[in-house]
Amino acid sequence: MAPMKKLQTWLVAAAAVVAMAAMAPRAQAQELTIGTIGAASDAPLFIADAKGYFAEQGLKVKFVRFDSAAKMIPSLSSGEVDVGSGATSAGLYNAVARGIGIKIVADKARNTKNYSFEAIMVRSDLLDSGKVKSLKDFKGLKVAISAKGNSEDALMNYALTKNGLSIKDIDPVYLGFPNQIAAYANKGIDASLTVEPTVTKLLQLGAAKKLITADEIFPGFQTAVIFYSPKFTQEKDNAKKFMIALVKAMRFYDDSLAGGHIAGPNADEVIDILVKYSFLKDPAVHRAIVSQVVDPDGNLNVPALEMAWKYFKDVGEIDGKVTVKDVIDMSYVQEATKVLGPYKNKVDE
Repeated sequence: MAPMKKLQTWLVAAAAVVAMAAMAPRAQAQELTIGTIGAASDAPLFIADAKGYFAEQGLKVKFVRFDSAAKMIPSLSSGEVDVGSGATSAGLYNAVARGIGIKIVADKARNTKNYSFEAIMVRSDLLDSGKVKSLKDFKGLKVAISAKGNSEDALMNYALTKNGLSIKDIDPVYLGFPNQIAAYANKGIDASLTVEPTVTKLLQLGAAKKLITADEIFPGFQTAVIFYSPKFTQEKDNAKKFMIALVKAMRFYDDSLAGGHIAGPNADEVIDILVKYSFLKDPAVHRAIVSQVVDPDGNLNVPALEMAWKYFKDVGEIDGKVTVKDVIDMSYVQEATKVLGPYKNKVDE
């Protein structure tokens, strides 16, 4: 074959290969929907996205904001939301009792001695006047809780019970955390169970003062967890990849902590991420907050979950047939920690 003919034949073949490659479907990142409350405690989820940890695993995510995890349950049940985050609730156990396989799969935020980021707050004028001195004075008060029938409802009841009252002695007002700021300002509430960064914002505004922290009420209280929807638990490969990215982000977050605050080596980067992703856009507040801690291996404080479960059962919000152990699946974090290896640093809990 003449040299020119050979060249023409090669060019035609090369053009065909290029055309076929262009027509072939391109591999796309799996897109997942994550439900959050947009608070500082969502930091590991936000970090995993901002740092590209999800992308490393071939995952693309979008965040949808809810007032509370209790309000995520229908969306998790239907598969509209793949991954949820927040407090446990009676709705979780009732959904599982109906055969909807939502699972608690990892820690998201807990309170410890140095990192109790959740507290019972009281309106400043009530404390200053002496009208309220302790939880024993809560009878008849309007108290904001993020959602009815969640673990914060249970924690408030636990705190009141230790002081001779119960949830029945207060007037609950169910409000998302950011909305509690305006409620204090117009004296629509007297007290609240509130998480950071809203706690610090209230302190800075002078609207409310801290009465007692969650860790003082129940040591190591598990404020929030990560949920997988039934649909996502069936996507085994993606569910494992998601957890690898999340545990990596948990460790990056823990590396940013020092002395109860986001003040460690990664602090500036974590605060930039929180300003971008969370509902609070003031970096000074993020620096001032008492931070939550997250277990670097994703482990849970099961006794705290069991305390909330008992409350749901005692007040008749669940029948108790589905237990805490029935809704927990730690296999994802266990596999992730095997892939990532042991956490090398230590959180000053």
